[in-house]
Amino acid sequence: MFAAITCGKKAEAGVRGSDGFSLPRPYVQSDKSLRVAVFAGGCFWCMEPPFEKLAGVKAVISGYAGGSEKNPTYDEVSYGRSSHVESVLVLYDPKVVSYEKLLAVFWQNINPEQDDGQFYDRGPQYMTYIFYANEAERQLAEKSKADLLATKKFSRIATRLAPATAFWPAEDYHQDYYKKNPDHYQRYRVGSGRDAYLRNKWQP
Repeated sequence: MFAAITCGKKAEAGVRGSDGFSLPRPYVQSDKSLRVAVFAGGCFWCMEPPFEKLAGVKAVISGYAGGSEKNPTYDEVSYGRSSHVESVLVLYDPKVVSYEKLLAVFWQNINPEQDDGQFYDRGPQYMTYIFYANEAERQLAEKSKADLLATKKFSRIATRLAPATAFWPAEDYHQDYYKKNPDHYQRYRVGSGRDAYLRNKWQP
């Protein structure tokens, strides 16, 4: 029933928004009171809502990270024609929400054991990453990864850590996709198996 509903290329035929980019590419953070954190958790549609719910988070932007190509497009990334992965940039106030809290939310919204993508979105463009901006973030990410493994909920952690490079915001129609296309978004989440997996792992 849900086989044709995926984050990306197979869903694109039903999405007819602007193909343009309203956000600066690459993203530049200018407000010194705020920080950014970049995570790749598979389908970027699914990674916006959990972060946007947090107090202290000012914005969550879907986009592309980790690759070497400039100005990547959705078609290039989703079809594996680039070295980028689908990612989200979280703009947050560190006085209100900590980087450690963002890491916890990240882990609780992915399958960290899966090394070939996320759920039924397969390929390196859907693998999970934490992109750290400095040594302090790297150490916190490493600790959170070790702490997660120590819970014994998982047999391994396949999520990779990598230094943050340029973040390229995605096309406008991907931003806040879950708000713009709630029916399709919910069908995708259920059909992908993400929701069932997260309930099984995290709900008592």
